[in-house]
Amino acid sequence: MVAESKKSLLIVAALLAGCATGPLTSPSPALIPAAALPPAPVPELRPGVPAGYLGRALPDSLALLPPPPAKGSPGFARDQAVSRASQKLKGSPRYALASRDADLRFPHVASTFSCALGVPVSQQDTPRLYLLLQRSLVDAGLATYAAKDHYKRTRPFVFYKEATCFPGDEAQLRTDGSYPSGHTAIGWAWALLLTELSPGQANALLARGRAFGENRLICNAHWQSDILQGRAVAAGAVASLHANADFNADMAAARAEINALRGNGVQAQDCEAETTALAVKIPGVE
Repeated sequence: MVAESKKSLLIVAALLAGCATGPLTSPSPALIPAAALPPAPVPELRPGVPAGYLGRALPDSLALLPPPPAKGSPGFARDQAVSRASQKLKGSPRYALASRDADLRFPHVASTFSCALGVPVSQQDTPRLYLLLQRSLVDAGLATYAAKDHYKRTRPFVFYKEATCFPGDEAQLRTDGSYPSGHTAIGWAWALLLTELSPGQANALLARGRAFGENRLICNAHWQSDILQGRAVAAGAVASLHANADFNADMAAARAEINALRGNGVQAQDCEAETTALAVKIPGVE
């Protein structure tokens, strides 16, 4: 179990590796109110890569979730049907979006919800929100590993001897359990947090969070049951986060950043392609 935990931490640190581009406490040049002060130094998984808020106090996904559908069961048959239907979207705008969503590295992934939120999200424009996304990614992602490491479920692309939408991750994914989906847990946790920060955009944010997880079907990296239970883990992680003082301070600062940008008329740009992609639905998803 210790070896598996170290492996999980290494995987999450690798996902965050792209964020080590500057000091975690650097202020933004954007117009940020005094309430949104730069954060104090935070623990790091490795230099430049911030740790989560929860440490070992994570929801126990193995205790919370049922086992994944067994091969030959009606549940697995549904998973297979959705998997095969999702692969018909290759070459569509939704497939292109799924390929972009597959990359969890910062700074790229920080802008995932910019269009739904209506304002740009970046280390420059929203430094406290950026840090909040980095740290909550670790918590939501690691919370899936008790079940992942126990069940070691085979991913669809391995099962069918196919490829994914993001070939660079395939070697790692082959040995990383499919159930529940870590991408989904991260995306849904972010959707829930951002909805709390900006309730006026709730519908768009929740829809984007759902699409972020379901894009893992299109990428051939997860089964539908992985996606559904990834959301359950996200809900548990978010509930746990609200008992953490550092998290609550970052939430308050992130809210101030969003409100300041919106108050100054700053808007997210280049959202047409995302809107077109999200209009493409995956047949059979629940």
